[in-house]
Amino acid sequence: MRRIRQFVSCKQEKLVRFTAMGLTVLLAMAFLSQAAFAQNTYVITDGDQVVVHTTHATDPAHVLDEAGLSLGTEDSYTTQESNGVSEITIQRKQTVTIEDDGQTIQVDSYGETVQELLSRMNVELSAGATVSAELGQQTYDGMILTIDRTVEALETYSKALPFETTYVDDDTLPQGQEKVVTQGQDGELRCISKVLYKEGREISRTVLEEQIVTEPVEQVIARGTAQEASPAPAGSNTLTLPSGETLHYTRKLQVTATAYTCGSESGITATGTTARYGAIAVDPSVIPYGTRMYIVSDDGAYVYGFATAEDTGGAIVGNRVDLYYNTESECFAFGRRGCQVYILG
Repeated sequence: MRRIRQFVSCKQEKLVRFTAMGLTVLLAMAFLSQAAFAQNTYVITDGDQVVVHTTHATDPAHVLDEAGLSLGTEDSYTTQESNGVSEITIQRKQTVTIEDDGQTIQVDSYGETVQELLSRMNVELSAGATVSAELGQQTYDGMILTIDRTVEALETYSKALPFETTYVDDDTLPQGQEKVVTQGQDGELRCISKVLYKEGREISRTVLEEQIVTEPVEQVIARGTAQEASPAPAGSNTLTLPSGETLHYTRKLQVTATAYTCGSESGITATGTTARYGAIAVDPSVIPYGTRMYIVSDDGAYVYGFATAEDTGGAIVGNRVDLYYNTESECFAFGRRGCQVYILG
C-alpha cells in the first residue's frame, strides 16, 4: 500500500513539472508571435508629398521601397522619432541656377530657403539689390534666382564749356579772306550728378549741380571785305586802294616776307615802341626806321596794309621784312611769301 502511494506521488510531481514547462513554452511562443506580428507606423515627407505607411519592416530603406518612394543616386533621407511615430524625411537633390551681375552658376540644394542657399554660397545682397524670389521661399529643382544689383553713386566731374564764334567785317582784308582776331578757348564746367548703375552699366544720370569754373573765351574772326588793290599804271607812282583812296609812293620794293608775334606778352621794338600789328621789322640800311609803307602779297591773298619800320632782327638782311601778327595761328597761315612794298611819300 505504501508503494502504491509513493508511485502516485511521483507521478503527480512529474505531471506538475511537465505542465510548468508547457506553460513556459507557450508564453515564449506567444511573446515571439506578438513580436513577429507587431507593426510600425512611418510618416514619410517627400517635398510637398506626405505618406503614412504601416509595416513590419524596421529598415528605412525597406520602408521607402514598400511605400513606392525610390531614391536617386544623390538623394538622401533623415529619420527621427516624434511622439512614438517614426518620421522619414527625404532630401532630394535640386539644381538651382543663380544669375548674378552677368554671371550664371548652378548649385546643388537639398531643400532650403533662398536666403539659406545664398548665405551658403557666400552671395551678399548689397544695398539696392533685389532677388526674383522671396528670401523665405523653399528652393525647388530647376529654380532660377536672378539678382538685380542697382548701385547709386554720387559723381563729381568736369566737362568742356564750348566757346562761341563771332564774325566781324574787316575792310583791310581782301574779300573772302579770314583771320582770327581772338583765339577762342573752351571754358570748364564742374558737375555733380547722381548716377545709377545696373550690372556695371549706367542706366540713368541726374545732374544735381553745375558750376562754371572757367568762362569760355569768345573767338573773333575777321572777314575781309576789301577788293584787291589796283596797282597804278607804270610810271604814275600811285596806288588805288579798294576803298577808292589813292596812295602816292616814292618807290616799290620786291621783298621776301615772314611773320612773327609776341603772343599774349608785351614786346618792345628796336626803336622802343610797343610791338603790334603794323610795326614791322626791316633792314634799316634798306628801309630806314620810321618809313611808312603799304604791303601787299604777290598773289594778292594778303593785304597787310599800312606799316611802319620800327623793328629789326638778326635774320632780316637786305630785301627781307618780318610782319607782326597778333597770334601764332596767323603767323603759321602767312608763312613765307613774296610781297610788294610801296614806300609812301
